[in-house]
Amino acid sequence: MAQKAIREFDAKTILAKHWDKYFPDFTYAYETVMVQNGSELREKAKENKWLGEKALVAKPDMLFGKRGKNGLVLFKDQKPGDVSLDKAASWIDEKADGKQKVYFSFDGDTPTGEPKEDYLTHFVVEPFTPHSQEEEYYISATCVGDDDVLYLSAEGGMEVEEGWDEKVTELAFPITATEEEIAEKIKANVPGDVAAGDKENFAKFAIGFFKAYRELNFAYLEINPFVMQGNKIELLDMVAKLDDTAGFMMSEEWGDVDYPTAFGMENKSPEEIAVEEADAKTGASLKLTVLKPDARIWTMVAGGGASVVYADTIADFAGIDDLANYGEYSGGPTTGETKFYAETLLDLMTRKKDAQGRDKILIIGGAIANFTDVAKTFTGIIQAFEEYADKMKEVGVKIYVRRGGPNYEKGLKDIKEAADRLGLDIEVYGPETHVTDIVRMALEK
Repeated sequence: MAQKAIREFDAKTILAKHWDKYFPDFTYAYETVMVQNGSELREKAKENKWLGEKALVAKPDMLFGKRGKNGLVLFKDQKPGDVSLDKAASWIDEKADGKQKVYFSFDGDTPTGEPKEDYLTHFVVEPFTPHSQEEEYYISATCVGDDDVLYLSAEGGMEVEEGWDEKVTELAFPITATEEEIAEKIKANVPGDVAAGDKENFAKFAIGFFKAYRELNFAYLEINPFVMQGNKIELLDMVAKLDDTAGFMMSEEWGDVDYPTAFGMENKSPEEIAVEEADAKTGASLKLTVLKPDARIWTMVAGGGASVVYADTIADFAGIDDLANYGEYSGGPTTGETKFYAETLLDLMTRKKDAQGRDKILIIGGAIANFTDVAKTFTGIIQAFEEYADKMKEVGVKIYVRRGGPNYEKGLKDIKEAADRLGLDIEVYGPETHVTDIVRMALEK
């Protein structure tokens, strides 16, 4: 499962869009806006009248937690008086003006470790929800091994992680579990600290939440906390990741979802964005992270597990500074998708020669495929070779191939013959060779 983190705003928007299907017994106001500055917030107030009428909460929406402990949540109890539209707009402009330091770990309220520093560019603004601590609850779901696991707690908020084992009920469900089995197990395991009068509603909400998590193809979904007041629900803080391999079939359910770069991380390159967009349109998996575009070792690896193994092996033999990229193509991509992916890598690889005058190395590796047609994907790689052969020879590229799986004999034969015809330096190996031996061969030479 490929996971992509999304903004809190998008997570709430997806749930709100499908609320009546999964939570028919509950109401949710969904009064939430996302802005980049105070002027945009004031502009949104013209259409969303509640922004000028209610006490507000404002916080960054930048894929990091511990916002309260970092002093990055503006709300009513922080200072005397309600947070008005003007206060929220001024606060957003203040926080967006210059880089902010964010700590990701704390000992109590004391930050530990080194902070990340970056600009705050997106903020979510909502009404303040008056409630007691006893009305705050925790719920999340994710995939662990072969099971989906639901986590429930009668205690929500920033401190739920402390004493996790004592506070949180953990329920595992195999993929084959029926709706009836899931519902019965949840009803029988409502945390004991949930108030007696709220147990039935808590179970109903948890059942709908888990169903939404599965059917809307979330890879991770957390609400911490949600407030339950009778049949009224408020989602205070959310964290979510989507299974992006389902993106091609979930466009209507998800809507226009943004996949932002996390706070403190460098912005994605045009090539990474192009691969990400191609990945969203296919049931296969196409991933690319450019680490050091001037490095000499490039990988085109089939499979997520294999990509980790190859990266670790290259780091062991040559050091991480020589590794140019990280990524994978897997899940049975078409010839055209493989050609596009290979062309993207070759374009990056052949822009300049190695600074030390060494040949560049292209590792085309992978384990033994289960269902990916090796000959079909290698046809795409061969077509990319034909486009970039001259540039590859100009900068000096040596190619090492190791692959197995359906039609691998034809695939290996075709790529060897094509490289020889194009005058490219290539060595080709099948499943009789250990999966990472081509790294050793390439770097020893």
